[in-house]
Amino acid sequence: MPQAIVRPRETNDLAEAATVLAAVHESDGYPVEGVEDPEGWLSPEGLLAAWVAEVDGHVVGHVAINSPQPGEEVARLWREKSGADNSQIAVLARLFVSREARKGSVGKRLMDAAAAHARTSGLRLVLEVLTKDAAAIRLYERLGWERIGETVHTFGGKQVEAICFVAPV
Repeated sequence: MPQAIVRPRETNDLAEAATVLAAVHESDGYPVEGVEDPEGWLSPEGLLAAWVAEVDGHVVGHVAINSPQPGEEVARLWREKSGADNSQIAVLARLFVSREARKGSVGKRLMDAAAAHARTSGLRLVLEVLTKDAAAIRLYERLGWERIGETVHTFGGKQVEAICFVAPV
């Protein structure tokens, strides 16, 4: 597979990113919510920036950073641990890569783009990942993200354990 290009997401990328998201949900069970309106889920309240990875002109991956939203546990944990306020925090979210593109470090490259943007904006990235998503947890740990606590993610009347991470400095 040719090297993926990571670039800022454009509005006309949403439909194809939503198609990739649906395929990732089918194969991996990620995300656990939002697949009924994938384009809406990819553009949440508080969206600060988003990127896509593309190969041969086709979207194969996505990541976004959002401002912390009311009740977001990962932001609360980091505020308590660091003394930072919400204006200094961004939440890494909506990260997924198609199965076909996973061997090419696409996830790492998407995270690098988000991290670079956060650094230049004076933001510290945090994220929440469900404990069932072992491959994602391994990626974050391999990239030096630090566990800052655990929480419970609630969706559709269900509760699932999650781990909260902060990006390396």
